[in-house]
Amino acid sequence: MECRGPRPGRGLVCSNHLGYLDIAVYAAAIPCVFVSKREVRSWPGIGILAHAAGTIFLDRQSRASADTVAQEMTERLRDDVPVMLFPEGTSTDGSAVLRFHPTLIEPAVEMQQEIAAAAIAYRADGAGERELCWYGDASFLPHLLRLLGRTGMVAEVEFYPEANVYSERKAAALDLQEKVQAMRNRIRRRE
Repeated sequence: MECRGPRPGRGLVCSNHLGYLDIAVYAAAIPCVFVSKREVRSWPGIGILAHAAGTIFLDRQSRASADTVAQEMTERLRDDVPVMLFPEGTSTDGSAVLRFHPTLIEPAVEMQQEIAAAAIAYRADGAGERELCWYGDASFLPHLLRLLGRTGMVAEVEFYPEANVYSERKAAALDLQEKVQAMRNRIRRRE
């Protein structure tokens, strides 16, 4: 893993999302609690580990779940535990950073907590990033087995140089998405 920039010790951290591997990489980079889709809780092995690590699970189809998750995020933020959020709402193939959904950025905005932008990228010998990402309807086990067979795989994480306090969640979402896209562009130029 290559890690650049100051690692946040508190507040909300917002990143692009390329798949399940992001969780392990960010967990190695900073101690944090993740916000994850509810389905992860039922994944064999991974779900138990995620629950034990304090992951906050979101039912993406339920407004009530979003409210509950926001309350849980507020509690963790009060405890000065960094909360990792993937505001795109889904994992992607890495070709673009999707629009950041502002709903779960709100707890940090209301609390006037710092919000940091982070970007993640992958590379491996003989493979484009798209082949390393887990997105869409790709099956988990075949993807994992292909990843395990790769050589020279490197995860790159970059944290934006400073965290910001925002007064409005939609403006925060737009600014954070732009920062993450800019960091992803820098990572690609280094390849």
